[in-house]
Amino acid sequence: MTQQGPRQRAWWIILCAALVGVAAVLLAPLAFGALSTGGAVATGTEAERARQRAEQLGVPAPDLVLALPHRPEEATRVVRALAREPDVRAVWSAGTTGDPWLRSRDGRTELVEVRLRGTDKDRKHAAPQVVAAARSAVPRLKVAASGEAWADRTVDETVERDLRRAEVLAAPALFVILVLAYGSLVSAALPVLVAGLAVGCTLPVLGLLARAVDMPRPAVNAASAIGLGLAVDYSLFLLARVREETARGMGLEAALAAARRSSGRSVVFSAGAITACLAPVLLVPVPLLRALSMAGMVVTVLAAVIALTVLPACLLLLGPRAGAWDPLARWRRTRTGEPSRFWRRTAQAVTARPVWAGGLVVVLLVLLAAPFSQVRLGVVDDRTLPPTTAAAAAAERVRTEFAAPPDRLLTVVVTGPDATAGAAAYADRLHALAGVAAVHIARTLPAQQAAVLLVVAPAAPGTRASDDAVRAVRNTPAPGDAAVGGRAAAVTDTADAVVGALPWCLTSLGVGLALLLGLFTRSVVAPLKALAVAAVSLGASLGALVLIFQEGHGRTLLGGFTVTHVLDVSTLLFVLLITLALSVDYEVFLLGRIREEYLRCGDNRTAIVDGIARTGRLMTSAALAVALSTAAMGTSDVALLKLIGIGVALGALVDAAFVRGVLVPAVMSALGPANWWAPSIRIPAARQLTARPEKTKRDPWGNACHTPPPQLHPATHHRPKARRPLHGSRPSGRRSRPTTTPSTKSWPRWRAPPS
Repeated sequence: MTQQGPRQRAWWIILCAALVGVAAVLLAPLAFGALSTGGAVATGTEAERARQRAEQLGVPAPDLVLALPHRPEEATRVVRALAREPDVRAVWSAGTTGDPWLRSRDGRTELVEVRLRGTDKDRKHAAPQVVAAARSAVPRLKVAASGEAWADRTVDETVERDLRRAEVLAAPALFVILVLAYGSLVSAALPVLVAGLAVGCTLPVLGLLARAVDMPRPAVNAASAIGLGLAVDYSLFLLARVREETARGMGLEAALAAARRSSGRSVVFSAGAITACLAPVLLVPVPLLRALSMAGMVVTVLAAVIALTVLPACLLLLGPRAGAWDPLARWRRTRTGEPSRFWRRTAQAVTARPVWAGGLVVVLLVLLAAPFSQVRLGVVDDRTLPPTTAAAAAAERVRTEFAAPPDRLLTVVVTGPDATAGAAAYADRLHALAGVAAVHIARTLPAQQAAVLLVVAPAAPGTRASDDAVRAVRNTPAPGDAAVGGRAAAVTDTADAVVGALPWCLTSLGVGLALLLGLFTRSVVAPLKALAVAAVSLGASLGALVLIFQEGHGRTLLGGFTVTHVLDVSTLLFVLLITLALSVDYEVFLLGRIREEYLRCGDNRTAIVDGIARTGRLMTSAALAVALSTAAMGTSDVALLKLIGIGVALGALVDAAFVRGVLVPAVMSALGPANWWAPSIRIPAARQLTARPEKTKRDPWGNACHTPPPQLHPATHHRPKARRPLHGSRPSGRRSRPTTTPSTKSWPRWRAPPS
């Protein structure tokens, strides 16, 4: 029964996991249908209030912009056809409104603007049908579609196609990396199983959350990226620990128990630390960022639970077959779980001269991080598409040929008793501002004491000139309460909302991460060092992204893209979240192993060298797997996907190779035993009412050692040289050799055997 019990529990775990996986697959379509789209703009801002109020007053912002040759009768036919569409809320043109801004400067092209019904998701789905209806109304004319809804749909379709292509390209290379890291085809399939279960179970949870909060679809991509990275890490470190323990002579069940106590503890703290890093993002009033944070937290918890339950059950049932089918067996010098010679030599060289090694890496990372000081935050638009795309080309044509492109308009809503009477003078003051090209009074409503003005700000949204124009309009005295909206104002408000929430987010993140790492390492210095190193690592990755995607240096190597001189704030923070999660994950496993070695040997440098030798190859393999799976996105035609793929790959490789391989051992070697300093709390003698228990010797994971303390021989007053036999003994007249088990061989009684 003792042998069948664990195996029966393992079968029950596998059965429950299979049932949960099947249920997740069945619920996936419903959950995915409940997800929304959009959400990249901050909510509760002045721009949002201005848009809602202007729409109530009869001046809506267009979702679709249709450009066609200037023929008044044809444009009127399009307006009448679209007015009959159920998804159209309002449609207008130069002929119906008399607005000269809807005609091009040369008079050859005319715009028909359409406002759609419903949410962002509904408008995106309705856009193709509305465009098809417009083209059917004038079959002999070319109708070029652009606008926010059309661009968003084109971006989604292109991203979905490019993601499938990236998966096809990355799958073979990723599988090769997993086989190299895990040492067999069977073991390489285990992280895929963990990732599949974690991501698959996350989707129904996100579907439930979508009923209460706005949950955009990119949250699924966040869950997939974070889930894959953590599944590879957790599975690799647990499997390596099991193989290390079995190599010492332990049975499989004992090795699994030891792995749960050591690497399992690191998995729990890693999941807690990553959750603590992602939770503060909920303070940012951007629905997309909140969705990415919730998806990351859900998949992190699920990945940890599955790695600690399903993975050990699979290893127990597979037994020795977990290491079967290794196509590279004859060329391997070391196997998973054994220390790496390369990383041992690297750690020895770094700890021999920690100041020089750490200083060179810090200089390199600071130089990479320097461009981040010039970052400009914006919101994604049609310019993320290739210039040859129909939607991007149509939008660029509108910006070039028309005096007032829809995405360059500011909508100013003035309310108050003097709003209509003072609208003309207010328009003159706005026209005199720098960065304002023209002002038009769109509508005055004396009965409602309101007026709506349209202001042309030619600068691209998100740029410094655009932000200055928005603030100048808002600071101009108005004949009443004024609210400024429009695309540029929404982008400015979103960037301000994110920047305003960052101090609270960073403070919460730092405090939570420091407390968790302090509990994990039982030290005060180690968490502070981890925060400083993580900041330098993330700064280097973000600085490189600014240099490449904001300024356009080296874009030809990535296939080319449109340089907008701004970075999408949601995408940038998405890359930051994934990179931070991987960085914290690597830090927890590295600190846990170094602390374990320090408790075993008591020497700081030896502990660092042994810890790096044991974990360096594992972290590098995990980072390489994540980098390959995400770098394939760099082949996409969408600059947004290029930014995500290159950003995550660069962050993972820099953190695993330079930071964990060189900078962390250099800093820890320079600090010496101070790494493990913690304040001691003493209890006053007057309050010690109970007898103090006898001090128990503990192993590196905090478990009590049952080995009795050393006893001096009554005659020689020396410690015994070997362990006494555990079962049976020979007659006392003969000197017997002690029998030992593989786990306690050659270890004296006063020292605990290695675990």
